[in-house]
Amino acid sequence: MFIHLGGDEVIRSKDVIAILDYNYEEPVEITEEFLAARTSENTVVISPDLTKSVVLTTDKVYHSPISSSTLKRRANVVSEFEDYSEEAKEDEET
Repeated sequence: MFIHLGGDEVIRSKDVIAILDYNYEEPVEITEEFLAARTSENTVVISPDLTKSVVLTTDKVYHSPISSSTLKRRANVVSEFEDYSEEAKEDEET
């Protein structure tokens, strides 16, 4: 399944490692250090004016204008749908 991050960016849900809250006003020091260590070629800034969350995937870091709580909710919906699909497949096989 896929998760829409804002703009034209859509990623595969299975590639998500973490969804972090990002606050420019009071950034968490460890998050700042981690993001600074990532190479800029692997960073995608979806909306240069506003970053509310950072999504880490297996190959890129996305700065999203969508809040981390909304992205987590979308990821949970995808996860629940995948679980339901797996249960339906098992029921069909039996």
